[in-house]
Amino acid sequence: MSKTLIFAATYNEFPNIKFLLSKLKNLRLNLDILIIDDSSEDGTLEYLKIYKKKHSFLKLIVRNAKLGLDTAHKMAFAYAKKRKYCNLITMDADLSHDPKIIPKIIKLLKTKNFVIGSRYTRGGKCDLKGIRFLISMFGNLFIKYLLNIKLNEFTTSYRGYNLSKISKFDLSAVKSSGYSFFMETIFLINKHKISIYEYPIHFKSRFSGKSKIPKIEIIRTLFNVIRLKFFN
Repeated sequence: MSKTLIFAATYNEFPNIKFLLSKLKNLRLNLDILIIDDSSEDGTLEYLKIYKKKHSFLKLIVRNAKLGLDTAHKMAFAYAKKRKYCNLITMDADLSHDPKIIPKIIKLLKTKNFVIGSRYTRGGKCDLKGIRFLISMFGNLFIKYLLNIKLNEFTTSYRGYNLSKISKFDLSAVKSSGYSFFMETIFLINKHKISIYEYPIHFKSRFSGKSKIPKIEIIRTLFNVIRLKFFN
């Protein structure tokens, strides 16, 4: 299949998902969209079911509980590989990732193995403020220098995979759960000697609702970085 699959995970993302789907549709590209929803209770799931009936390009998987971003991304990766999509692009559902750069990512994936949307490379911007910005910026610097990987961004989920070029790589190999899953994915991609291309993005504040990142993720990520550095 020559199509690109766009993936986002949802849990209580209404009205964000409404605007995201509208923006993706307005790109007028030959895309399929996969949403994995963890039984949202705020109207997100109901909206997705109605939307799916009207638009065949939307693929919907509903899980019975909040099972985490890491498992959703692994499921999406397996879904895309099984159905032989050419590319997989993953993103957040809260509009912090601008869909307008998807055509650019698709173009890059014609020659690149893996593309990551980067807030911290030259040309990138980040709307996080205060302590959240400092934790994010210095956290990425810490990961960069401890793991010795020449990359400025490890934790954003805005990513493009050229599935035909990285057939030997699989997200199921990632052991970290929670948000440190994204960091370990980069570690394993680098370990597989898959080239990584950083594309500058403007990371925006979520359109609606509050961040779902628990404080324990800071400790978990620190633990997993040390595990990868010294025990992998």
